Amino acid sequence: MPSATFAAGRDMTIPYDPASFAKDRIEAAAALLGLDLPHQEQWDFIQQMISLDLQAAPGSGKTSLVGLKLALLAQGWRSATRGVCVISHTNTAKDEITARLDAVPAGRNLLHYPHFIGTIQSFVNTFLALPALRSMNVEIQTVDDDAYAAAALRQLDRPRYRVLKGTLERQRDGHQLISEARFVCEGSQLTVVTTRPLPFSADTNSGKQFDHLKRRLARAGVFRYDDMFAIAERHLLRNPTLAEATATRFPFVLLDEMQDTSSMQQRLLDKVFTDGHTVVQRVGDINQRIFDDRGDTQTSPSAFPLPMSAELPVSRRFGNKIAALASDLTVHRPQRIEGTGHEGSIALLLFDQDSIDQVVPVFERLAGSLVPRHVLLHNPPRVLGARRHPGSSAKFPQSLACYIPGFQLPGRGETRGLLITSVRTAREQRRHGDSHAAVQQLWNTVRGAVRPCAPEGLPPLARLDRHPSTAGGRIRALLNSLLTDPLDDEQSWGRLTRQLLETLPELTQAPWDDLSALQDPTAYLPEAEPDAHRHIDDSGHVSAVAGTIQSAKGETHAATLVLECLDRTGKKHDVSEVLAVLAGAGDIAGASATVRRAAQLIFVGATRPTHLLALAALRERAEPYTEALAERGWAIHHVTDPWL
Repeated sequence: MPSATFAAGRDMTIPYDPASFAKDRIEAAAALLGLDLPHQEQWDFIQQMISLDLQAAPGSGKTSLVGLKLALLAQGWRSATRGVCVISHTNTAKDEITARLDAVPAGRNLLHYPHFIGTIQSFVNTFLALPALRSMNVEIQTVDDDAYAAAALRQLDRPRYRVLKGTLERQRDGHQLISEARFVCEGSQLTVVTTRPLPFSADTNSGKQFDHLKRRLARAGVFRYDDMFAIAERHLLRNPTLAEATATRFPFVLLDEMQDTSSMQQRLLDKVFTDGHTVVQRVGDINQRIFDDRGDTQTSPSAFPLPMSAELPVSRRFGNKIAALASDLTVHRPQRIEGTGHEGSIALLLFDQDSIDQVVPVFERLAGSLVPRHVLLHNPPRVLGARRHPGSSAKFPQSLACYIPGFQLPGRGETRGLLITSVRTAREQRRHGDSHAAVQQLWNTVRGAVRPCAPEGLPPLARLDRHPSTAGGRIRALLNSLLTDPLDDEQSWGRLTRQLLETLPELTQAPWDDLSALQDPTAYLPEAEPDAHRHIDDSGHVSAVAGTIQSAKGETHAATLVLECLDRTGKKHDVSEVLAVLAGAGDIAGASATVRRAAQLIFVGATRPTHLLALAALRERAEPYTEALAERGWAIHHVTDPWL
């Protein structure tokens, strides 16, 4: 069949061969990827080439369908200068999509120019923010919240900011106010805001110094992630033809994980892609959207999902018991989820203050008795909570640490092994054919890591000399070695990093501070062992792995325990707040804001497991609902029961 172009807007077309989506080709590609397509909703999404929204339930195979659709589109793409744009919110989701494309020969075509697959941050940086900064002769040193915070606090110690420092020291969150200052675009101008209204006006000495410090760091090329969105938005406002040029470059756009799109990001995407020039297909699960600390909710007319959006309501991850629970907690958009997976179990674990340390061991034993051992060995049980560590409240319990004595979980800002982690990520990027982006990413990590020792910072990659006898040439050779040499042992890694640290100071004029600050970022970390037998404890049970609910989004577990934690107000406990709804005593649509916030978190945690879902709650708060929950098929256990 000859190639064809299909209309995407006023005068735009999608340069692809529609025969690529013929039934036989879809079936052949699905077989290659090991996918079943038993539902009409799956076929509708794959074959439609118009702008649409797809609301996909947890475990519906949304990412697999996206990968299949893109692989088919790659087979029939007919342009060498215009491409497919795929935007996600996390590198993990982006990597899942590229892995599926890499499994299909034609799919690999989308991993190169003229196509783009990346996070929304990388899209905005590449096509909008970085060109804007280059036009202002600003050289990027780092785009990272933690690196920005460290740089801002160092600036605050300078004499010229002593009035501001004195004012902030009288605030309980003074350091947070300065370290989280960010730009917003207001009327085509960049305005400086922070986590809350400032305790001083803009025309005071403190106000002027606050604004000056932020803009000084910007001139030095030090930014927060959010700054790039504001810079991009201003660039669009000042260059009206830029949006049309970007839309022309990408006649087909697929936006993944739309539930995580902030109002600021949505506004920016609307400016670029919603003028009728581009087919935009958006996929996600709005019920997995978790309120952030700014209370950022989507209220614009284009907010995902649109009222007439398509649905994938069938989950193959779990059975109808967990599906029914999840359906009762669909806060943002009511959805009756149908479970076609393994018909698992739901348990409620009750504890008292004296028995809280038994909750996780009881869950491990319960998982061992209900989940096939080979499944647990491949996918150890997971323990999730909304909070890592306790706060100042006297309420009980508060966090993961209340259940697991000595619990430690690396938080944001963890730097140990930063460089080798970046090397491994860059190697994967290089393996997919994007060598330049891999080197660029690795070099930017190096620049950010050494910033505490090198006040002037390191130059951008493009300014490194290429001659092998120069410091720049030797650095380029070392970057290549980091991306290509075997790094199977600590000795090889140590040799390369020593050479790197000996050469880097030659790139700057000013002397470096104490290099001991680089011990953690350059430390060697072995790759995670794939052998799950390391999780077996002395009693033969497979030990659980703990983490936050937020970090588990997108994961699939064999068994999941959701621990009751204090909510962000410090007044209510999340699991207890939703038990009334789950027991049938209320409806989520009419619930209070506190209950709805808790339900969003519990929904994410409760939709992870295939075989066993357990919730833990303080006995005195949960007992009013245990009878109704038992009638719904829940197993109710007190953790001190002798048979557990």
